[in-house]
Amino acid sequence: MTEQNSNRIGGGLSARLLILTVVFVMASVLLIFVPSVTRERLTYLENRIDAAHLAIFALEATPDNMVSKKLADMLLAHVGAHAIVVHMANRTLMLEQDMPPSVAATYDLRAESMSRMMGDTVATLFQSGNRVVRVLGVSPRDPKVVVEVVLDEAPLRRQLWAFGVRVFTASLVISLITAALLYFTLRWLLVAPLRRMTASMMAFRDDPEDESRIIQPSPRRDEVGLAERELAAMQETVRQSLRQKERLAALGTAVSKINHDLRGILSTVRLTSDSLAGSDSPEVKRVVPALLAAIDRAVALCTGTLNYTRESAPPLHRTRFTLASLADELAGTAAQPNGNDFSIRNEVPPGITVHADRDQLLRVLENLTRNAAENGARTCTIRAAQNGAALSIAVSDDGPGLPPKARAHLFTPFSGSARPGGTGLGLAIARELMRAHGGDIALERTDARGTIFVLTLPASHLSA
Repeated sequence: MTEQNSNRIGGGLSARLLILTVVFVMASVLLIFVPSVTRERLTYLENRIDAAHLAIFALEATPDNMVSKKLADMLLAHVGAHAIVVHMANRTLMLEQDMPPSVAATYDLRAESMSRMMGDTVATLFQSGNRVVRVLGVSPRDPKVVVEVVLDEAPLRRQLWAFGVRVFTASLVISLITAALLYFTLRWLLVAPLRRMTASMMAFRDDPEDESRIIQPSPRRDEVGLAERELAAMQETVRQSLRQKERLAALGTAVSKINHDLRGILSTVRLTSDSLAGSDSPEVKRVVPALLAAIDRAVALCTGTLNYTRESAPPLHRTRFTLASLADELAGTAAQPNGNDFSIRNEVPPGITVHADRDQLLRVLENLTRNAAENGARTCTIRAAQNGAALSIAVSDDGPGLPPKARAHLFTPFSGSARPGGTGLGLAIARELMRAHGGDIALERTDARGTIFVLTLPASHLSA
């Protein structure tokens, strides 16, 4: 309904532009109307003065500078005047009727300014009746001759109105042609592409997961082409984001379905491991604690993955512990992917004690160190320092650095993996866990020398 209303005359952008163009052109015509008519009035009066000077030549051709009354009336009728007076250097010649009418106004073209002539023009246009006026001016044939003409104002007014109508009509036609050209040009250049983008947005709104509803940008290089390309990029980003959220929802559903069965399997493994704890073999006694800890972490990992698919932040169980002991535990279970040697160096000062969820902070550090090992690093170093009101934990490695794809989508689920087959959940989960503590995680550096991630915890998580 809205789109149909916009297509009506006066409702759409192009139609409004058409109307405004006509209005603006006509406004400009009105601004130049009075000066144009004033110029026409001046031309009319100068022509009468020129014709009057020519009429006087008939007097100069006679010996006594006199003509018959019939010829005088013919000359005056040709000029359109009641009387003519020509002032020359040494004499004055005159033609007039027997009883010339009284003069209502006198206009001296030699001394009138443009503003005064415009005022006289307006007065002439709106004067009622017929006045007799006297006009003085220099002859265009001889600048030393001054000519006076007494004439009726009604013919002048009729000519001015006729001229004004012609100017107005021509201006109206020009404005309509200009407006039409602008209308069709802007409809082609601007309105049609805007409607196309609007239709694409409406179609995409109805089904944003349909790839065919994404607008196909035109090859234009102007602002409209840029807007089309940006709209297409935005629609594709939204579609990918919805697909990722759909995958997360599917992951949450799958994990929730297998969570119960997996917990049962791990419980069975835990009971079997507990029975091994009574063994007299020193080797078995040595590996059982690590096995039990690994099983507990597997259960926590399953639960944590399920929690990630929820809207709310994961629950925290804060305790006080030394950060160095946490780093020692992580170093004792350093991952060795593909049989490569990998070690974790603990350089955390022993006096730093934090109040946080130990298992979740261990999970964050474990994700970072595992990513470093899988990316080809041989050594990963954990450092910590208190900077004013915050604690900074730096996790650095000597790997080859992160690839550009991983940098562009570092903390985006299913997009920030640096290795084929990776889910990209590790860093996304790490950021969520750090933000649940009131802190954050950021990439400080990644290049050929290695990668450094910095974790921050606020002062409220530091223990005195």
